[in-house]
Amino acid sequence: MTATPLLPRNAPFLPEDIELLNKVVARTTPQQRSWLAGFFAGFEAAQSGGLAQPVPASKPRAPLTILYASESGNSEALASKAKKAAQKHGLDAKVFDMADADMALLAKAKNILVFAATWGEGDPPARAVDFYQSLMSDAAPRIDGVKFAVLALGDTAYAQFCATGKAIDQRLEELGGVRTFDRVDLDLDYAKKAAEWTEGALAKLAPEDTAAGGTVVHVDFGGAFPQADDDEPKYTAEHPLEAEISALVNLNGSGSTRETWHAEFAFDDPAFTYQPGDAVGLMPENDPALVDDLLQTVGLGSDAALLLKLQKSYDVTTLSRALVENYGKLTGRADVKALLEGEAYAKFASDRQLIDLFLAYPEKLTQEQLTGLLRPLPGRLYSVASSLKAHPGEAHLLVGAVRWKSHGRVRKGVSSTFLGERRKIGQTARIYVKPNRHFRLPADGHTPIIMIGAGTGVAPYRAFVEERVASGAKGKSWLFFGERNFTNDFLYQLEWQDYLASGDLTRIDVAFSRDQPEKIYVQQRIWERRADINAWLQEGAHIYVCGDEKGMAKDVDAMLVKVIAEPLKGDEEAGRAKLKELTKAGRYQRDIY
Repeated sequence: MTATPLLPRNAPFLPEDIELLNKVVARTTPQQRSWLAGFFAGFEAAQSGGLAQPVPASKPRAPLTILYASESGNSEALASKAKKAAQKHGLDAKVFDMADADMALLAKAKNILVFAATWGEGDPPARAVDFYQSLMSDAAPRIDGVKFAVLALGDTAYAQFCATGKAIDQRLEELGGVRTFDRVDLDLDYAKKAAEWTEGALAKLAPEDTAAGGTVVHVDFGGAFPQADDDEPKYTAEHPLEAEISALVNLNGSGSTRETWHAEFAFDDPAFTYQPGDAVGLMPENDPALVDDLLQTVGLGSDAALLLKLQKSYDVTTLSRALVENYGKLTGRADVKALLEGEAYAKFASDRQLIDLFLAYPEKLTQEQLTGLLRPLPGRLYSVASSLKAHPGEAHLLVGAVRWKSHGRVRKGVSSTFLGERRKIGQTARIYVKPNRHFRLPADGHTPIIMIGAGTGVAPYRAFVEERVASGAKGKSWLFFGERNFTNDFLYQLEWQDYLASGDLTRIDVAFSRDQPEKIYVQQRIWERRADINAWLQEGAHIYVCGDEKGMAKDVDAMLVKVIAEPLKGDEEAGRAKLKELTKAGRYQRDIY
């Protein structure tokens, strides 16, 4: 017997009415429901003074190609939401990662919606590079008359804000596309504006009869009370979880030049879930001493309420080009506006923060003027360093404290020193989950894995090994780890040694750069072990890299090309092609920052 469809939570009734109606509908027969349908049709006709109108035949939906370029998953999530929303606009949407797309897809598209993130200094996300380069090349196909709209994501802390999305938007127009909805360029606090833009863009891309004919009501009968987004985490940057800090341990020795905190967060809600490879976001608070300094500088004194507001909710450190531009407009200062000319901004902003601007070009500001210049305080993402199977109700992070001096001032990382200096065990912090489906363990637990990381880049591999142990997976595992000194900087040393002894970690190779006169790095260990790495790849091994893109990750990528090229007669072009094949197959995954 087929279960009777029940009203979803988003039906236009009060929750108590939905519950009552569901109880009634659940007891009805097909004949009774048919009678009710006819009754309500006649009732509506009588109310409107006319006859009941037959339901028009459904019309073919217009095809919509949704493309995304994503590094951290934001664009991917927006694309997924757009696909769900497209149905009510009469659009049959299909979503494609640019990593899996080619120009043939573009040539066949009728309507195009793009969500594109910018990575680093104006570059496309790593997985989207091939598609982006093909799009910008002379070989890109014409798309004359194709309707399109582009949403760009970025970070105003970088000079080339939203450069990838801007370039794609311009290029689609050059190829003959028709821009039906203006591009928006969104900062880290993008969620609400992105939702509004998506709705507007879909309305413009919708078939004319759908757009003119009013709202299309879509009812999901997939279950009695379906979740709005089953693949969305319950806790997000907009709605974080207040979790207790149950452990805070500095893993570095007393003689280290580093300070790396192992932090454990405890929670009771089983809805806070994550997988190894995901990131956990931490919503930090600003250093109150810095906030007070800032308020004093702009003439707002020691306003306790305002200080607390800025401490918890606003970014008071980032010095962006957009902020300088807005400060120049607000104050009318010609010297501030001159910072936007030529290379003046880049020269001034180098290793400076917001307070430096106010000190160099002082003006008295009102509370409204100050907060109007600032963006919301964004969360910081850290690769989760634990497995839920090994630690139910807990999430572990590995956070390196950031401190430096520049232009005569002591600087501190907002999130890392919030945790390392201003939080104690027993206090709470706000956390959320950022899924990363492109950094996952192989589905088959027998598949070998090679894990490469330096410093805090070792965090996800602790989660990987814990998960495999808890799941009973028997696949081989190999860790490459790099840091400065063996004695003071070997993060999770005892755990790795225990895993080696038990056989849960098959191999480990380490590189401590400052333990000998000539510095040795992870990529050198990779080259030394190249024969074994290629042998593991022949067995189907997956390779993972986690770390700094400009440093370790970039060097490791180049070294892996050489390693793979060696049995191919040293042909590095062939090595690069093979590495791209591994990437497309999900066997080469990177979590870089």
